[in-house]
Amino acid sequence: MAGAEQWKNHLEQWKNQLEPWKNQLEQWLNQGIEYIQQIPPTQLYAALAVLLFTTLLLLLIRVLKRTKSNTIVLTGLSGSGKTVLFYQLRDGSSHEGTVTSMEPNEGTFVLHSETTKKGKIKPVHLVDVPGHSRLRLKLDEFLPQAAGIVFVVDALEFLPNCRAASEYLYDILTKASVVKKKIPVLILCNKTDKVTAHTKEFIRKQMEKEIDKLRASRSAISEADIANDFTLGVPGEVFSFSQCSNKVTVAEASGLTGDISQVETFLRENGKTAECRTLNGRIWSRSEEK
Repeated sequence: MAGAEQWKNHLEQWKNQLEPWKNQLEQWLNQGIEYIQQIPPTQLYAALAVLLFTTLLLLLIRVLKRTKSNTIVLTGLSGSGKTVLFYQLRDGSSHEGTVTSMEPNEGTFVLHSETTKKGKIKPVHLVDVPGHSRLRLKLDEFLPQAAGIVFVVDALEFLPNCRAASEYLYDILTKASVVKKKIPVLILCNKTDKVTAHTKEFIRKQMEKEIDKLRASRSAISEADIANDFTLGVPGEVFSFSQCSNKVTVAEASGLTGDISQVETFLRENGKTAECRTLNGRIWSRSEEK
């Protein structure tokens, strides 16, 4: 009983301590109501409308920033020359002696060919994803932010790798994130400076034939065993890239000699402005942290 009485006394003390605050709040509330009542209704409604519009606009900007796609993804089989292309685009150098990447090279930078241009130049956000079969899962980390995909093919050693390259491209073109967002894909035939390199027309036709075979063989497998999200092409018709829901184009390049104008055009058309910062006068690149 004594304990209950003590608690009761404490509550009374707290109540008495809070009483001045309660009175002050009531006074402020009454003053606020009086002030609002003095405002003409039209001005009050206008102020509320501006407040509501500003709040909605800020929320919309926040959502758009979070979901904005601004990454160009370089991918393809291991040894196709993706990393050399990455360095050519960034530095204007092939970095001879470059070894096969085991981790993504990622950077935000102004294309080297545009560094001498005057005026406001938009940087690109480029990711070079390793092509080794065990590392391709890393591609899924970047596709949600992808504004475009550059699929690099070795035009010199194309025939021995045609099926493997076609399978990898098939898997990309049937991913839900690529199909639903209609991410544009550039098939870039690299190493075309070599005399024995295959032309982009030959490579396109051969890959279409291989994908047509894959389409037939995979459709025969039960749906439970198919990992792809979507199917390609038109049933009953021979497959061609023009049947894809997203735009698929073919171009040529040589990372070694710096003939990369066609891939630069793709980057300018599809790469969105990305947030960047400078480091020692250069635009920061995550690949330089390694």
